[in-house]
Amino acid sequence: MSRKKSFSRKKKIALLVGAVALVGGTAVAMTGTSQASVECDGLKTALANNQRFIDGQRAAPDALSDARIKNRQDVIEEIRRKQAASGCEVGASDTGAAPPAEAPPAEAAPPAAGEEDAGEGAGSDPGRAGEVVCAGSTVTLSGEAGAPAASSNEFPVGTTLRVTNLDNDKSTTVQVTAASGSCALLNDAAFEQVREPGKFLIRNARIERVG
Repeated sequence: MSRKKSFSRKKKIALLVGAVALVGGTAVAMTGTSQASVECDGLKTALANNQRFIDGQRAAPDALSDARIKNRQDVIEEIRRKQAASGCEVGASDTGAAPPAEAPPAEAAPPAAGEEDAGEGAGSDPGRAGEVVCAGSTVTLSGEAGAPAASSNEFPVGTTLRVTNLDNDKSTTVQVTAASGSCALLNDAAFEQVREPGKFLIRNARIERVG
């Protein structure tokens, strides 16, 4: 005669708790992996943008190309340090990044004091109507220091752009100060004003030309 096995109430509760813990642990692990992937993607794009800019300068050099290339090489080294600190593959670049911009004839001087319209702060909105440009573009950082600014392959030096992170509704208004391989590539100070903590890429962005 066979005997049916039955679980006590305590054993059933213990099994249920164990299953919930396993599912919860898996969700945490997946969330952490997703966040790390976003960080690494942003750094890959920034690295690719800077490398493509260097390639463009070498293909069509002018009197300031050597200085620009040296500056971007320093930026690339900083991005690689950030990749290592974030556990990303160091040196990996995003081959799907935008093509390099044509080399500008000369580097324009930055705007004089009092004339800048850059870095009005996180969440700031100057209230001016803006023309939405580069729809669907992502935004990342160049790794360059200095006052809030942007570089672009679409707009000339002196153009004012407003970049809004639609995921947290923060925006910054900056001037284009150099060429790059993206519609809008923010330097470190500008990116800090609109970023989400721990992320190096804004996937859901609105870019406007203002002024």
